[in-house]
Amino acid sequence: MKVGILADRLNRPRTGIGNYTYNLIKELDSIDPIQNEIFLINYELNDLFPNLNKIIVPNPLKNIIEKSFYIWHLYLQSKLKKTNFGIDIIHSPENATPFLKIKPKKIITVHDITPFLFPGSFSSLTLFRYRLLFRRTLKTADKIISDSYNTKRDLINYFNVPDEKISVVHLGIDEKFRVLDVNTVDRIREKYSLNYPFILYVGTLEPRKNIPTLIKAFCEIKNKNSIHKLVIAGKKGWKYKDIFNMIDELHLRDEIIFTDYVPYEDLPGLYNAADLFVYPSLYEGFGFPPLEAMACGCPVITSNSSSLPEVVGDAGLMFDPYNYLELKLKICDILTNSHLRDDLVKKGLKRVADFSWNKCSRETIKIYQEVYCQKNII
Repeated sequence: MKVGILADRLNRPRTGIGNYTYNLIKELDSIDPIQNEIFLINYELNDLFPNLNKIIVPNPLKNIIEKSFYIWHLYLQSKLKKTNFGIDIIHSPENATPFLKIKPKKIITVHDITPFLFPGSFSSLTLFRYRLLFRRTLKTADKIISDSYNTKRDLINYFNVPDEKISVVHLGIDEKFRVLDVNTVDRIREKYSLNYPFILYVGTLEPRKNIPTLIKAFCEIKNKNSIHKLVIAGKKGWKYKDIFNMIDELHLRDEIIFTDYVPYEDLPGLYNAADLFVYPSLYEGFGFPPLEAMACGCPVITSNSSSLPEVVGDAGLMFDPYNYLELKLKICDILTNSHLRDDLVKKGLKRVADFSWNKCSRETIKIYQEVYCQKNII
């Protein structure tokens, strides 16, 4: 069985989908490479995964148009309609490509349907691309992988995708996220000048992440003379100005610290340094940060929406994301109850053992084999 994976995400700074693509390929490279031959399809050669086969389809507009990788996908699909490049299955690790009927059997991974539920969080170009291509992508795929049962339900409810066409494969977390030694954590504290106890949030500053609810809950806690500060780690996304306006109105400028984007290698130390991690997001296709925090021994509070209960299970506290007073009570419970805190830390460390990239890759291979066998029967 020869599987081609669209690997153009490896050319760009890695975020969510890029991390998924990288870790999936990394594990596939180490699992039975003889029986399952992996080909990376890209528009340029890079130094990653030197042992894997490469299919390079040059991007004719790379040096002319910024973000021309969208156009490259169109160009690639025109090629795939004419030839299969010697592969049996093609796997696209992201939602909206490819959308044409092509010669190899086609598998796509759908992480979420955020552009349809929260269009204000995306550029007009991204929304146009999704609205134009996504439904056709779902229709022409031979199999769909979703990160969570919640995303599977969304695909069934919003797009009428047949249940049997979707397989759920939970993602993994990087082994870098673990309990660290005191000296390592102290270096991160010093780097970011965090010489005080703090509550942590990690994620983009945008409406879907529901940061104002966290700020209002934190304000209630400060009114009770809490010694904790709130650290918000993440880059500015869309419509973030309301967050700063609220902070000024509540006179919390000195109590809330914004680190901006934190490099991936610093995140484990940041989670380790925090007394509590809060993730108030309204919608997630999977939700890495709560798992990352738990892997670092940090107790977690997260909203009871979308996929988050499925991911966190009973290892974290849940709250209604529209009820900041409920969140306030949950925060106070953890900060004042050492037995509860210790119990959540213990449950969190146990919970993350269920989410590994090796497990994710092995389950993905089973789907490749299923689609390949269907092809041969036909």
